[in-house]
Amino acid sequence: MQGEATGGTQTLADLQHWTWVLGRAQQMLLENGIHTMEAAPLSGWSDPSAFARASADFWTDTMKLWQRFLDPDSEGGAGEGEPAEHARDKRFRAPQWRQEPLFDFIRQSYFLIADHILKGVDALPGIDPRQKEQIRFATKSFVDAMSPSNFAATNPLVIERIMETRGENLLKGLQNMLSDMSKGQLTQTDANAFTLGENIAATPGKVVHRTPLYELIHYAPTTPTVAKTPLIIFPPWINRYYILDLSPEKSFVKWAVDQGLSVFVVSWKSADATMGGIGWDDYVEKGQIDAIDTVRNLLKVDSVSVIGYCVAGTALAATLAVLAARGEAAKVASATFFTAQVDFAHSGDLSLFVDDEQLAMIESLNTDGYLDGRFMAATFNLLRGRDLIWSYVTNNYLLGEEYAPFDLLHWNADVTNLPGQWHVDYLRDLYRDNLLVRPGAMRIAGVPIDLSSVKTPAYVQAGREDHIAPPESVWKMTHHLSGPLRFVLAGSGHIAGVVNPPDAQKYQFWTNPGETGSLEAFKVGAKETKGSWWPDWRAWIAAYSGEDVKANGARVPGRGNRKTYGDAPGSYVRQR
Repeated sequence: MQGEATGGTQTLADLQHWTWVLGRAQQMLLENGIHTMEAAPLSGWSDPSAFARASADFWTDTMKLWQRFLDPDSEGGAGEGEPAEHARDKRFRAPQWRQEPLFDFIRQSYFLIADHILKGVDALPGIDPRQKEQIRFATKSFVDAMSPSNFAATNPLVIERIMETRGENLLKGLQNMLSDMSKGQLTQTDANAFTLGENIAATPGKVVHRTPLYELIHYAPTTPTVAKTPLIIFPPWINRYYILDLSPEKSFVKWAVDQGLSVFVVSWKSADATMGGIGWDDYVEKGQIDAIDTVRNLLKVDSVSVIGYCVAGTALAATLAVLAARGEAAKVASATFFTAQVDFAHSGDLSLFVDDEQLAMIESLNTDGYLDGRFMAATFNLLRGRDLIWSYVTNNYLLGEEYAPFDLLHWNADVTNLPGQWHVDYLRDLYRDNLLVRPGAMRIAGVPIDLSSVKTPAYVQAGREDHIAPPESVWKMTHHLSGPLRFVLAGSGHIAGVVNPPDAQKYQFWTNPGETGSLEAFKVGAKETKGSWWPDWRAWIAAYSGEDVKANGARVPGRGNRKTYGDAPGSYVRQR
């Protein structure tokens, strides 16, 4: 019986049945598309035969696939000559998907349908490009959801597990699903494997400043001397700060401290009902500028270096423009931007979620003055649904697997709430209207923002595979800042492209000292270096760090002229 269940003795009737099921699904989608066109004609729609051709092409390819499986010895037999993208798809990594004829047929039939559906969207005429991208995103999400790997009856691994455990895996999976439903969030890792201050966010330091918006953490030096110019890191307030202080071997904070830098990190407060009116002015004036002045006063220095990650990098560009307008640009010796955007003209899939209807929906969720962090977490997961949603549906709910400990996913699940008004302003002013790059279109802290006034030396890092801040969008910063600038393209994406310690020997990065007007031109002449870009950044920032000074007095957390508020990681990071 197990051989039959897992595809050991498939019959012609089995193949005919699955051909009909998969083919009927495609036909239903095509028919629905025709009815939609008839009900709401699109401007420029002039070829009603396109659906007929698409249907004919689909059935032709289906018959070719069926013929290959009925006659494996024919040219291009089952599984041969498939696209590389299909061959390396992680959802079908298990050998059963290829070794067992029925499941190999289901797998290839799924790819055939998925490819034809997406080609049909790409071929739709007379549709606004943005609308087409929205349709394609929704269609791809549907296609990913309908993968046979997501269903017990069509996943050979699940069928085998059911037989092995006599169904216990389904009970365990149901328990996992009910638990996730009760907390309103998908579980991706063992929630009990990590403890703040012990095995994550554990770099020694103290909270030396606290406001209603943020805590400022000063880290203990590990070298006898440190660079005179301190470093302040502004992480995104969309997430917890310790993405840059994960386990010690991955911690950018610890690495920077060990490199002889005086390091400070801002830990933003997760929004509550008291923060409903918080906006851009607060994050710039009461957040970043306040932290800059606090560190300057604490260490008695004229200037600091700063890092802004993601949205905090966007705000940092505005902060630098405010300081320039006030004649205070010298307060910042250098600025580093991790995967940050200022020009949102081509800001990736996130922009598909921003229109008047979506903004109205988000505003309706701000009933207590803040947006529940689980909403943003679900949105980001949806951007990579195949990896961040459906893989866990399969592992957690169908296979009933135990959760694996993974510090990055623990951080990813540790959501923060966002001030409601700020979030709406952020989406409207930047993603929808792209005001930040229009001189004078935005006023922050009473100052008209003009990014071209920013002459602070800048290091701009982008991730080659970033789906949140696409490298083409990050590159645009080079067109708006006026000071000396070094652009670095790192391997991987929004998180792994940043959190890539040198000892890991992973990925690579590209640099190009020449003058290039586009990212494509940058790539053509770029030099590839294996491993982490962190040492490249350290060499760059050395030019703006000043001479070395002894690591004593106020350079040691708690010995300066300010009282402390306890040990790192502080209290704000623990608030939910």
